[in-house]
Amino acid sequence: VFLLALSLTFVGKTMSGAYMNSMYTQIEKQFNIPASLVGIINGSFEIGNLLLIAFVSYFGAKLHRPRIIALGCTILSFGCLLISLPHFLFGRYHIESSISQQENFSVMPLCLVNASLPTDEPSTECEKEPGSLLWIFVMVGNIVRGMGETPIMPLGISYLEDFAKAENSPFYLACLHTATVIGPFLGLLLASFCAELFVDVGSVGADDITITATDARWVGAWWLGILICALLNLLVGIPFWFLPKSLVKEGETNEPEETSEKSVVPHTEQWVILFLKHHTNSWHYFIPDFIPFLKALFRNPVYMLFICITVLQFSAFDGMISFMPKYLEQQFGKSASDAIFLIGVYNLPVLCVGYFFGGLFMKKFKINLYQAANIAYWVSLLEYLLYFAAYWTVCDTSPVAGLTVSYEGIEQVSYAENTLLAGCNRDCDCLLKIWDPVCGNNGITYVSPCLAGCKSSRGTGKSVVFENCTCVEASGFSSQNVSAILGQCAGDANCDKMLHYFLILSLVCSFIFSLAAMPGYMVLIRSLKPEEKSFGVGIHGLASRVFAGIPSPIYFGALIDTTCLKWGTMTCGGEGACRIYDIVTYR
Repeated sequence: VFLLALSLTFVGKTMSGAYMNSMYTQIEKQFNIPASLVGIINGSFEIGNLLLIAFVSYFGAKLHRPRIIALGCTILSFGCLLISLPHFLFGRYHIESSISQQENFSVMPLCLVNASLPTDEPSTECEKEPGSLLWIFVMVGNIVRGMGETPIMPLGISYLEDFAKAENSPFYLACLHTATVIGPFLGLLLASFCAELFVDVGSVGADDITITATDARWVGAWWLGILICALLNLLVGIPFWFLPKSLVKEGETNEPEETSEKSVVPHTEQWVILFLKHHTNSWHYFIPDFIPFLKALFRNPVYMLFICITVLQFSAFDGMISFMPKYLEQQFGKSASDAIFLIGVYNLPVLCVGYFFGGLFMKKFKINLYQAANIAYWVSLLEYLLYFAAYWTVCDTSPVAGLTVSYEGIEQVSYAENTLLAGCNRDCDCLLKIWDPVCGNNGITYVSPCLAGCKSSRGTGKSVVFENCTCVEASGFSSQNVSAILGQCAGDANCDKMLHYFLILSLVCSFIFSLAAMPGYMVLIRSLKPEEKSFGVGIHGLASRVFAGIPSPIYFGALIDTTCLKWGTMTCGGEGACRIYDIVTYR
């Protein structure tokens, strides 16, 4: 019963983590914040985890472990609830548009019809808008989620180890590892489904939404899936409230004992609990033992080198996985829903196969430490070199007048705002900060109908057509009908083919990388003396969180921000989320 309940808990926590990771781009657009801020929100989960790990590991072993796990699930559920709260405080999501919300749709902000348009100056009504600082709820919710997740793995595994037969223990741990793969897969499927739904699903009619899921302003129903995760985590925690503090050890018939002294589980979060169980019952003795152990680890060159490698690899992996949906959206013009689905389908199954074969290979050929180090090194190096091929899997830059091409259609990348003005629209008195793209029938996207020089419009809703567009005409487009329609122009025809190449490359690299995981882990374990193992694995996990898990998404986000060509605009005039990137520099 405990194993089943713990497996479901692992599914719940990993599902929530994978769901959140794939929804950060939606949160970025909902709150109009830059990618660097999204990185801080992402890293806040690790902060929550680190705040409690030592406390939980030390005191948790002495208290009622199943109930502490149940409390962790409840806190995790509350954190998920807190993350979804801003959606209900935010009010309706206003799609950034050059069309005033008060205007009838037939009165368009067109060239030479601009007398009543607002200026680029901050709106006087901005004080009435719900605060854009509501993203703080998401960050605090993520910290709480990290705190709630802390006791599940160390206390759950130590409880299993204490009361399971030694020969059954590996099978039970394998069940838990299976759950940690099922969870992310379900999380990504749920995220893909929610990203397809508009953020205000249920309160906004389909006819009122004038953008498609591939539009840079589209926000999926990110809050819906996290509510489902909150409910799931609350439910999976219930059985733990009713489980006993200790069990009869498997195969024995005597009365339940107190926690056995021989549990050794080489898991990241285990180090404090195991170190303390083996060496001390009070903090008074802990401090003198702590320093010599730490010194011994710092003087171990293989161990220290392995920590440096892990920090580099985790930094790359964390940053990449956090922004992978955004990457597929920007590089290949996919919707967030499709991007998340493809990541789940192409990467997760092969990772499992790679871990399995890596472990099987180690067992079958009885690999020693030096061979394991060689395998891990060469296989990892091959994967990194192979990934450079991703630089050539690209479709042509989307032509946007004034940003990626000139108004004459000549390729040029511009980060300056004044390049949005040209002879064909200079007299139109257009807003430059708004992102409300239209696609001219010359195949070029214009930042707004006004900047396309369009003089009139017909139709309503999604089917509106802008006519007499002087900039479409000025580009040398030889047709009497110079018009434009809502939304960006479709991407290049070879985009889908390039996306398939990228995904196949990603699949191959994920498989190769996962083959190196078990040999690498054996280098870590075997480079430590038996009495240092639990402590050393814990310090390794701590270092990877502090130096990779927390900072990596922040500086990846900040780097991505530097490639932005056109920022969205907040109600009060500040810069919002990025709408279009220079995809070559981004790549």
